[in-house]
Amino acid sequence: MNAVVPRPKIEKRAVHGVLMLDKPLGLSSNDALQKVKRLMRAEKAGHTGTLDPLATGLLPLTFGAATKFSQVSLEADKGYRATLQLGITTTTGDGEGEILQQRPVSVTPDQIQAACEAFKGPISQLPPMYSALKHQGRALYELAREGITVERQPRLITIHALDIVQWQPEASLLVIDVRCTKGTYIRTLAEDIGERLGCGAHLGALRRTGSGPVSVERAVTLEQLEAMDDTTRLSQLTAPDSLLGEWPEVELSNEEAGRFLSGMRRRVALADAPQVRVYGQMPRAFLGSGHIAGGELIADRLLSPTEIASMLLQAAS
Repeated sequence: MNAVVPRPKIEKRAVHGVLMLDKPLGLSSNDALQKVKRLMRAEKAGHTGTLDPLATGLLPLTFGAATKFSQVSLEADKGYRATLQLGITTTTGDGEGEILQQRPVSVTPDQIQAACEAFKGPISQLPPMYSALKHQGRALYELAREGITVERQPRLITIHALDIVQWQPEASLLVIDVRCTKGTYIRTLAEDIGERLGCGAHLGALRRTGSGPVSVERAVTLEQLEAMDDTTRLSQLTAPDSLLGEWPEVELSNEEAGRFLSGMRRRVALADAPQVRVYGQMPRAFLGSGHIAGGELIADRLLSPTEIASMLLQAAS
């Protein structure tokens, strides 16, 4: 009998920053995260919202101190390119489900345009049963697989933009670009467009193209990361404050920075702001996030002195 050779233990380290991953098809967000975490040898990592295994595209991954600001990316607007298969509805709303109904497709480009226009702006959307939402501690998709349907509450979401990219009448395929608020279910949007056209539809393919100000064009693939040496791999990380890039900036003296890091409110001659990113001087260092109210800077999420020192060391290497 051949002896089992144990896998060499990976020595983990403190890694801080954000990696924009182009997630491949068929991999869950957590599986993708664990693969990249091993490649980075990172002690701590997280992702900024799940992307279905059937979807590809932008998945921001956070490491070390950046995990404290994952919620910012989670709350951000998202961009998607979706391929709708008209004429066929499925049990799951995508290509993995069983076919429920097939109907003939006889629509004009003008009808398609009108149907898409109807979903722009604030709309109410019913979450699908095949989703990760919880009901009494269980994911809805688990219940759906057992043939159980539960009542769901509609959500108010906003479709900022919905543009037709391509219409292939011979295959009944409609490709659209969508910019929307968090919590939007694109498979539900696909089904609703299909119903408005009178032929039904399901989501054939989905690619996340953007999250907040970040585009998938800046993302790297797993294959690219695996081919890189360690130094090049680390260079793909952006600083934790890149997630807060559009927020106003506040810079504090070293003395004031120390007090801010201890959680003390600081007087500032600045206008009220709900979200700011805060820096110290000499050397310039990201300290965390806060808000300004009544002339006071109030801490929200702070980095530890250890994290700040580690980030400065990582930036210098």
